[in-house]
Amino acid sequence: MSGLSDIYTELVAEESRNTEHRRHLSAPTCCEHGHNPSCGDDITLELEVREGRVEDASFTGSGCAISQASASIMIGLVKGQTVEKARRLAALFQRMIREGTLAEEELEELEEAAALQSISRMPARVKCALLSWRTLDAALGRDAAPKQ
Repeated sequence: MSGLSDIYTELVAEESRNTEHRRHLSAPTCCEHGHNPSCGDDITLELEVREGRVEDASFTGSGCAISQASASIMIGLVKGQTVEKARRLAALFQRMIREGTLAEEELEELEEAAALQSISRMPARVKCALLSWRTLDAALGRDAAPKQ
């Protein structure tokens, strides 16, 4: 288990410092603010959605390493995807964090984000990991995960 723990720790550290997705877009089509009052995490997600596809995405804000890493990983995953695929990925990630497990093929869909699965066993950090994904849901115009 220490190997997986090391990968998780390294990924969170690396992605929380990643500046590639931390910027303002020149022409966002939607902008959504997300806040976690229990710990103070705060992000603003900007999306450029054109013809049903997330053409570009970025975020700004501050928070713990988990919230910042989760936002960075999420943007890397949904950028270039259709809105429907982005919604599916958000639903899968949220289910993984809430329930702690997904089928192997679902984990594969989440790519690098699957490394955050262990957060499901850290109740105090669940909201940190979910903040950007819930903000994405709101930005894409829905409040609840799609039916599986």
